[in-house]
Amino acid sequence: MFADRAKIFIRSGKGGDGHVSFRRELYVPNGGPDGGDGGRGGDVIFEVDEGLNTLQDFRHKRKYAAKDGEPGGKRRCHGADADDIILRVPEGTVIKEAETGKVIADMSGENRRQVILKGGKGGLGNQHFATATMQIPKYAQPGQPAQELWVTLELKVIADVGLVGFPNVGKSTFLSRVTNARPKIANYHFTTLSPNLGVVDMPGAKGFVIADIPGLIEGASEGVGLGHEFLRHIERTKLIIHVVDAAGTEGRDPVDDIHKINAELEAYNPEIASRPQIIAANKIDAIYAEGEDPVERLRKEFEPAGIKVFPISGVTGAGIEELLYEVSRRLDEMDDEPVIFQQEYFPEDELIYEDLPFTVEKEDDVYVVEGPKIEKMLGYTNLDSEKGFQFFQKFLKDTGILDELEAKGIQEGDTVRMYGLQFDYYK
Repeated sequence: MFADRAKIFIRSGKGGDGHVSFRRELYVPNGGPDGGDGGRGGDVIFEVDEGLNTLQDFRHKRKYAAKDGEPGGKRRCHGADADDIILRVPEGTVIKEAETGKVIADMSGENRRQVILKGGKGGLGNQHFATATMQIPKYAQPGQPAQELWVTLELKVIADVGLVGFPNVGKSTFLSRVTNARPKIANYHFTTLSPNLGVVDMPGAKGFVIADIPGLIEGASEGVGLGHEFLRHIERTKLIIHVVDAAGTEGRDPVDDIHKINAELEAYNPEIASRPQIIAANKIDAIYAEGEDPVERLRKEFEPAGIKVFPISGVTGAGIEELLYEVSRRLDEMDDEPVIFQQEYFPEDELIYEDLPFTVEKEDDVYVVEGPKIEKMLGYTNLDSEKGFQFFQKFLKDTGILDELEAKGIQEGDTVRMYGLQFDYYK
């Protein structure tokens, strides 16, 4: 079964924690800090693989996690960086944040490789935090945490032209005649269960890529039948060819079919429904009924709206050359740039890191809080002012220091010391 959609969980690696240690050498009784830095966590990278045309591999495995960076060590030893994890996808895969549906990356055009989740940076060892007032820092920076996301992968085929139409109107026969594609053709509904791509080469004109989108049915835009599964493949096309059974061999009305398909496209995505269209009135070799010519009826209905009608026969080849040259001419008038979906979701902005290093220790009934940002904050905050004190309270809460004090068992009235500041704790 053709797989053009998958939902997976991805996680980058956590950064290794910085290390707390001090030099312990003979004849050096008061050695300075020498804790090493942690290693970087692995990135999650998506890469286009030209040999793939389906997302089938992601149906069997749903969770992908990069390794964590190693923690730092004694004697300034740096923890090892973790390897990145590379996920290979077919060209045309759009990566979206699963909950919001916002685009994270479109793996097409010039975008062949993109880092989706960055691994956490390694934390700094305590060697970096020695100051004139704190020569033996007992804290190190923790590694930045991993980032994790549920994402959906959607494969949207890359083609200039999309063939749409109800089942059994002859799209596959048409495609096999005009391109190098060899789709399976049989006389039953939903013959085509995956989009077929073919390249049209014509003398004296620029070639183009054409996609046979599996037959639509009424309600496809609402998920009825299989139609909804394949509507996404028309999103990149610049021009739409409606293939209709002009002869009405299955009792269908070709004019009504065009209106119904346009209604499905409008319901799915109005922007797609507004793209240039051409009607291929197929099976003219099977028109035997007397009365109004169905091709002329199509022309009266749609050509006043700028939609040209070309009578063709996928079986005999009649009229196909004229249709293809018109398609090529229309494409020449359009922008050569492929349809690319722009990024709407930025994981780094959404998934915020907290990397404040601090320690909370109890010494003789006093809770001692130390950390480089704490020392710096106390240096520029006027705690005697109401505004400065409110800022200080918010700082303790936002950085997690209050939570850590409570985890250590602090009670109301207990004493807290932060460098030159000492105060009693009250909620």
